[in-house]
Amino acid sequence: MRRGRVPHAYLFTGISGIGKTSVAKAFTMRLNCHAPSGLDGCGVCPSCRKMLNGNFPDFISIEPDGQRIKIEQIRELNRSLGYAPLSGGYRVCVIHRAEAMTGEAANAFLKTLEEPPPGNIFVLNATEPRDLLPTIVSRCQRVSFMPLKAREIAEQLNKETHLDGSSVSILARAADGSLGRALKMGESNYLERRQTWLKTLFELYDCSGAEAMNMAVESAKESRAGLDQPGNKKVGLFDMLSVWASCYRDLLLVRTGAPKDLLINEDFFGQLKETASGLSLQNLIESFQMVDRAVRDLYRMRNPTLVMENTLLNLQKMAS
Repeated sequence: MRRGRVPHAYLFTGISGIGKTSVAKAFTMRLNCHAPSGLDGCGVCPSCRKMLNGNFPDFISIEPDGQRIKIEQIRELNRSLGYAPLSGGYRVCVIHRAEAMTGEAANAFLKTLEEPPPGNIFVLNATEPRDLLPTIVSRCQRVSFMPLKAREIAEQLNKETHLDGSSVSILARAADGSLGRALKMGESNYLERRQTWLKTLFELYDCSGAEAMNMAVESAKESRAGLDQPGNKKVGLFDMLSVWASCYRDLLLVRTGAPKDLLINEDFFGQLKETASGLSLQNLIESFQMVDRAVRDLYRMRNPTLVMENTLLNLQKMAS
């Protein structure tokens, strides 16, 4: 921006809730600001006020329609690009979860990237660049967003919420480096559901096969829409599996004698230590992989009850 040489396309990569969209908005505000201050928008000119109020006409946001970004959405975007930016500055188009573009949509967007209309800048948000067409990645300036440290998330949670110190500590560790996820956890019933999910997992090793099947049926009733889904503030099946994965991570650490402060679920240290003593490292590794496989199967829209039955019965076998 200082040199007046802004690339026409950026690829923002990193986990969700880490600030990619916030940076895109700040970038748009600075590009169109009437009286910028260094690398920040002034916040008071007409363009800045419109951006802050969410009604700036030259900021376009595209999100998946269901699970995918469809070619009709890209065609509609291309029609919009045929007109000059209304503000007289730059139009910024943010494509959320760019990896969700269908093959047709990706190829249509690639043609736009090859011959971009003047005055337009594209920002593609993606978790992993390998999920995008290499030809799209090669035409973008890549900016990597790194996960935040638990300490940094805790500091921000203390500023933005009224949670007690214990809750802040748990959320900061469980958020996987994502401030946005930590905030959504704090606004939901995540903390109380987490307690239930962990107790269910620990009880699994002392129950019968029939009881494990009942646990699986009950677990499958969890909503598929979890906190990672945009706009959703209710925990679901994927959040439960994420908690279980963090538990097996902790069990591996306890089993290998790692320091207690490395644990995500430090408040369950007693049960972690007791459970880890009865499981081998190989069984813990395989258990972690089973939970990961369950997540992938659910993303492929497999039957939740069958997935959970298979997962819980196999996890139970690891202790025998």
